Amino acid sequence: MKKKMNYLVLLLMIIVMVGCTNAENLTVTNTEDAQQVVTTVNKEPEETTQTVVDEPVAEETPAQSNNELFSGYKRIEVDGCDLSGYREPNVVVDVGYGDREYWAFTNEQGQLVRVIADEIILQDNSNESVSSSGRYCSDEAKVPGVESEVLDEGHVIADSLGGVSNAYNITPQDSTLNRYGDQAYMEDAIRKAGGATDFEAIITYPNTETQIPSNYQYTYSLKGNVIVDTFDNVNPDEVNASLGLTASDSSDSTSSEDLSSVDTNGNGKVTIKEAKAAGYSMPITSDHWLYKYMDDRDGDGMVGE
Repeated sequence: MKKKMNYLVLLLMIIVMVGCTNAENLTVTNTEDAQQVVTTVNKEPEETTQTVVDEPVAEETPAQSNNELFSGYKRIEVDGCDLSGYREPNVVVDVGYGDREYWAFTNEQGQLVRVIADEIILQDNSNESVSSSGRYCSDEAKVPGVESEVLDEGHVIADSLGGVSNAYNITPQDSTLNRYGDQAYMEDAIRKAGGATDFEAIITYPNTETQIPSNYQYTYSLKGNVIVDTFDNVNPDEVNASLGLTASDSSDSTSSEDLSSVDTNGNGKVTIKEAKAAGYSMPITSDHWLYKYMDDRDGDGMVGE
């Protein structure tokens, strides 16, 4: 009987020991699981925070800027020397030569209404393909209206300022205005300043049927100064005459006598060769009396540059 009691006590002790061991294992397992849960909770917010702050900002900003700039317009590419004179409606075209970005916009009628550029970069004769007359192209686009004897194929942004010669940078412009009027003075000012920034041209028309503008407004910055030039598409000499600002008849007579001494063949025009032979140095600029008798093919306000 005593032996049986000993066996029972021993068996109970074994059962108790096994139970305690399982309890310890269970406690350790639960503790590890709890630690794993806490660790996971601590890591996830850090990773989420980095994703929200770092990833989207830098990638989306440029796309939004381009969408705003070209909103409502179809962007197309046109050869810089396309002389057809045709414009598509509601499009935007890069009219900058080479890597320049000068953006031109048309309205529903295909009228050129706006040209913008963050920076005007002057023509580089040493590194760009430029003719002896300062042109990128052999001629300018034949926009309807330029067939008139008193209208030039006027660049909105001249060759000398890095503009191409297709229809998206050409408007029929009064010849006098283009060659030695406000247009020429503006281009000359930008050249002398070495370029311009924040350039914008707004072009308006008398109606929706014509491609001949009635008014130009240019806004641009020269060395930190904002300039606004607004002028009508008219002959400035005729405007001055109506205001009584033209030279007297005697002065005109003197100019005529001077012209005959330079214009050796008497055709009413002066070549660079004739001007040099008469002792005049090049270039002849738009404010020189000989300028209006000479051929400024690129319309930049200078001949023989």
